[in-house]
Amino acid sequence: MDQQITWKEEFNIGVDAIDKEHQRLFSIINRLFMLRNEEQKSGKACEEGIKFFYEHAIRHFTDEENYMELICYKDLKMHKRIHKDFRERTLPALENELKKMNYAPVAVDHFLAVCAGWLIGHTLTEDRAITGQKPSRWENLLPAQELNAMKHVIIDCVHHMFGLNAQVISETYDGERFGKGIYYRLVYGREQDRKKWEIIMVFEEKILINTIGKLLGVRTDKLDVMLINAARYSASQFVWHVMSHFPSMEYYEMQEESLLTYEEFRQVFEEEKPQVSLLFGTEEGYFSYSIFAPHLLETGIGTPLAPDNEITQVERFFENQKKSSKPKILLVDDSMTIREGIKRLLVNDYEVSTVQSGVAAIRAISLDRPDLVLLDYDMPVCDGRHVLEMLRSEKEFKDVSVIFLTSRDDQGSVKKVLDLKPDGYLLKYMKPTEIRKRVDGFFKKKKNA
Repeated sequence: MDQQITWKEEFNIGVDAIDKEHQRLFSIINRLFMLRNEEQKSGKACEEGIKFFYEHAIRHFTDEENYMELICYKDLKMHKRIHKDFRERTLPALENELKKMNYAPVAVDHFLAVCAGWLIGHTLTEDRAITGQKPSRWENLLPAQELNAMKHVIIDCVHHMFGLNAQVISETYDGERFGKGIYYRLVYGREQDRKKWEIIMVFEEKILINTIGKLLGVRTDKLDVMLINAARYSASQFVWHVMSHFPSMEYYEMQEESLLTYEEFRQVFEEEKPQVSLLFGTEEGYFSYSIFAPHLLETGIGTPLAPDNEITQVERFFENQKKSSKPKILLVDDSMTIREGIKRLLVNDYEVSTVQSGVAAIRAISLDRPDLVLLDYDMPVCDGRHVLEMLRSEKEFKDVSVIFLTSRDDQGSVKKVLDLKPDGYLLKYMKPTEIRKRVDGFFKKKKNA
């Protein structure tokens, strides 16, 4: 790695003592870059240099916090939280990696890249916020309780999906590079309002090769088209699993996805303030999970259980369960227009959940058995016929009520539908009042029976 970070005038925040300390930290990083390039010195010298950087950074944090207290800086609490995060999570995790890899060049490179990126980003944003030159990027983070709930869900999902043990390295990940990365952006929304969830996941290349690649049986040390596409699908499924744990994310559907360059990814961080921005480490590499959804500050993501509130929250849960006595309908259709249209038609009197594929339908029915499935007959890959055949073949689900949705009314198509013995079928082009009448009639008949 032949690299240096140059001190620029724009890094000055106008507070002499802090500016001098920043320059000192920059020079230490640059010295470490030089030692890294001198192979004969890179072992013990890097180890000592890193310890020096660590100690100097900790001392600088204390001095900076004292200055902020002196000027009564309004965001002191948040700034302390960022310092604590870097001091107690990021640096120890990087140190452990260095020791574990015996200060191998790749580990030293990673340490320097993260520290340099953090130092530049923090100097240009949070430290300039002290003097009012720039608003704090982290003033819109979710409250600590809700952020903790999100962290635990992500860690659990990583373990269950990929068999990896993840740990939080930073709660204020600021878009720093951490190796060769893949930047994947997902946008979720719903038709009834303009609220959006913008989620960006960054994966260190090797974590994808060592997880998705192994699952595919691919023997490679480089990403290819197949691996990227498999990783996209796995990442979208991962996000779906995370979102499914929080009530406020219900009914949001993916509207857009894109692979970003690092420059495009950085631009998002320059222009928007995240509500969640977490960096995780695993035994196979690093990944980050960032959410840009300002409306969360108004609604939250659901109160997480904790020792001091669990009795109240459990009681509230059962109260809500008693209130929610509406029949449950699962609506399955690959058309968002159909899903939203029928959902709006029924949602006042029924608890309606939606999925967009046959595979997702099977999973949803397994997790939360509905009273009725409105099932699109014509879907790609796994159509309605396949779904119903699978349900009827399982003793646990053979009596699940299914009404087919179809746009075909010719005799041959109707016969194919009825041969599967569903509880009925609805033509998609029926008037909304007629669709509603048929659904109401089904539940009235079921109640009387």
